[in-house]
Amino acid sequence: MDAVPARARVYVAGVVLAALLCLRPLPATPTSWRAVLLLAGLYAGSELVARSRSVGTCYPVLLAGAFLLPPSAAALVALPGALLSPVPRRPCALRRAWRAAQLTLAVWAAAYVHGRLGGRDVLVEPDFPYALVPGGTAVLAFCLVLTLLDGGILALADHVPASRTWRGLFTRTLGPVAVHGLAGLMMAVLWRSPYGPVAALLVLLPMCVAWWAFAQYHREGAAHQATIRALVQAVDIKDGYTRGHSERVGRATMMIARELGMDDERVETLRFAGILHDVGKLGVPTRLLRKEGALTPEERRVIELHPEYGHEMVRGIRFLGEARAAVLHHHERLDGSGYPYGLVGDRIPESARVVAVADAFDAMTSTRSYRRARPVAAAVEELQRCAGKQFDPRMVGALVRALGRHGWHPSVTADGTPAPSTAAAAPGRPRGEGARDSVGRRAV
Repeated sequence: MDAVPARARVYVAGVVLAALLCLRPLPATPTSWRAVLLLAGLYAGSELVARSRSVGTCYPVLLAGAFLLPPSAAALVALPGALLSPVPRRPCALRRAWRAAQLTLAVWAAAYVHGRLGGRDVLVEPDFPYALVPGGTAVLAFCLVLTLLDGGILALADHVPASRTWRGLFTRTLGPVAVHGLAGLMMAVLWRSPYGPVAALLVLLPMCVAWWAFAQYHREGAAHQATIRALVQAVDIKDGYTRGHSERVGRATMMIARELGMDDERVETLRFAGILHDVGKLGVPTRLLRKEGALTPEERRVIELHPEYGHEMVRGIRFLGEARAAVLHHHERLDGSGYPYGLVGDRIPESARVVAVADAFDAMTSTRSYRRARPVAAAVEELQRCAGKQFDPRMVGALVRALGRHGWHPSVTADGTPAPSTAAAAPGRPRGEGARDSVGRRAV
């Protein structure tokens, strides 16, 4: 069972208690229980289908309930689906209770705001665009409650710093919820029309098409991840000295890209670049990768072919985009002394310059068979010393800022053991040798 901190359990219990209070019906409030049962059953069915296909929650039905019903009755719509839908992780009961309570509070808030603004009266004789005002305000309330509760559980259960818990969470949630809110409003209008609930269900047809398309996209993304994972596992099996190195470089690359303000799609592409940067090792003889002692010049030249091997392997994988250039050029240096083509300065693709810094940083801070990991501070000092000659100063600066903001806690080293970020440097190590590990005997 996954451990849930005691403070997070207390927080969930408080949210559940608040949700139970919201379910108390107000006196003398007319309620269409037929509508409650229909909407609750529809939401439960759509939730089971959506969860099985990993396409998210059917918010239009919940918001339609918020537009049509009093707050306590609208909140009931969420309960069957939230309590019956599968959860991916344990403890299942706690997670189901949390999900049910969160949605109950969000729907209650949306219904309350919508009713206070006279939204249910507008639905009888729709007056557009005025009908959008209470509906839009209700959607904002729904989204606000979800993000406030999500932020709280992130801070308490996942130990996310309070300064970052709610940053951007509301704006990321608002767009999808607004689209669902518009569909829910259309359902509510048709429900109150002479055509009745059957016509309202037609609104879900385009949503089902959208969910199907999203499911296809999700499956395609899963296939991409499986392709990358298979390549990385093959490299890790062949070169046990760098097991876990690819994943850590991917994480460091992502930190740099985010610090540079790149959009999410490009951040993901650069993460792929970091993960796959050493895939060309599959074309290098295993005896060279595992050789003890110094390499001969001929052996080094063979190993230095791995960026070209890697590029040939990933050249036909179209979804990788600029990651392919990073695989080919991540050993180039700003002063032109790198390989395979000796590119200089800005002629080196930006993606490759990001991966080069991430690669060198992890090489210095990871334990290898022939030396211990260096402290993060020492690795940063070495990167800064080599900035402008070997590494792009802009990328080094971005990594330094990201490390200051988030820290660095690699979970796996080359020998498969946890590596503290403050590991001692190997005694007698000449200055500058750490950065050379990124193109040296074991970290090429």
